Amino acid sequence: MDEKTGFVSLTSLRGQRPDPQQALAEIRRIYFNTTRQTIQHDLAHAIELLKSLPTEEECEKAAVYMDGLAQMRSDWARREKGPDKIATAARRARGPKKA
Repeated sequence: MDEKTGFVSLTSLRGQRPDPQQALAEIRRIYFNTTRQTIQHDLAHAIELLKSLPTEEECEKAAVYMDGLAQMRSDWARREKGPDKIATAARRARGPKKA
């Protein structure tokens, strides 16, 4: 584990499942420490940890953090695009105007 970032290499997790409590704690830590610059990597890491959880109950405990990470990614992506680009993308998705 890299002490500066708290990152656990996925290669170190292969072949064995991490302790569910440790995985939940790591997902929580990721949630509180993610930044706009690291959100993509952090979300991917949290998803891998979520996949390692053996029971539905443990997955439900992680759900609030996963939802929060997804919301942060969405909010930050929206801010990077700006309001004009979002409106243009929405118009394109709706298709051409009908006369």
